[in-house]
Amino acid sequence: MYTIIASVIVFGMLIFFHEFGHFILAKLSDIKVREFSLGFGPQLFKMKPGETEYSIRVLPLGGFVKMEGEDTKTADPRAFNNKPIISRLGVIFAGPAMNFVLAVLLIAIISFFAGVATTKISVIPGEPADKAGLKNGDVVYSIDGQKVRTWDEVVNLISQKPCQNVSIVVLRDGKAMDFNLKTEIEYGTQRGIIGIKSNVVKYSVTESIKSGVQRTFWISKMILVGLFQIIRGKTRPDVVGPIGIVHMVGEAARVGIFNLLYLSAIISINLGLFNLLPIPALDGSRIFFLIVEFLRGKPLEPEKEGFIHFIGFTLLMILMIIIAYKDIMRFIFF
Repeated sequence: MYTIIASVIVFGMLIFFHEFGHFILAKLSDIKVREFSLGFGPQLFKMKPGETEYSIRVLPLGGFVKMEGEDTKTADPRAFNNKPIISRLGVIFAGPAMNFVLAVLLIAIISFFAGVATTKISVIPGEPADKAGLKNGDVVYSIDGQKVRTWDEVVNLISQKPCQNVSIVVLRDGKAMDFNLKTEIEYGTQRGIIGIKSNVVKYSVTESIKSGVQRTFWISKMILVGLFQIIRGKTRPDVVGPIGIVHMVGEAARVGIFNLLYLSAIISINLGLFNLLPIPALDGSRIFFLIVEFLRGKPLEPEKEGFIHFIGFTLLMILMIIIAYKDIMRFIFF
């Protein structure tokens, strides 16, 4: 039950922010919004205080903002299809953009209330870092010649090199010192470790927001790097679907609220990037069609574009079912 409640809250928050981005830009662009919905399938709740119907549906796996003239031609001057391209681009892009805004806010909250892991370290006695001469209070400057600015970068670079020699430059009393040591393998994983911990520092409001922006940018970069590695065949894809995400949310919630918030931020960034891919039914494909319209001077027939999105949505649902099956086999039966 704890996992289900946490998952509903996380999914609801992610979906709401994404759809609210579309909704608020549509309203600001004076586009008629017929429905704002959280979830798919039959309606559980609905209300219509004005021209827009607000609803909550059975399946919390997404949502939608239904705008006049989005998939069919209409003469209504407030219809989506009759607005300038720049307005339509803004409405479509606002959904993924709000996912990044949410990530920034969540990480800023963590930075302010729980603190941020810095590159200033504490050394665990008897571990490789201690044996090599690193000391409490050292600040990691670079690893194998690559300058690091965040604790995430430190962990990422070291974890990629299990049982390998690494060169670490630290700052001690304002002086740079170079150390060479061999990593160990973390128990239960294949990650490299050297026996150091980060010193956590709480930030001010402005510093927290800055930290949120920087961390969101870094996570986005790592996701894109991983995607390109998969495309190039250098890494095997390890995709999880809704069931896998529910499992991870439950685990994070049991550890603590800040772990849950950080995981939510990562999922939100993934959702934002995924929606920008030029795949039919996703925001990225709608942006692509608007760019094509700008280049050719006229739009694709709304009915044809709608059919393409319908096919894309159907294929995505089939893919989701396949991934869900693999999640069940991975997280429930094994």
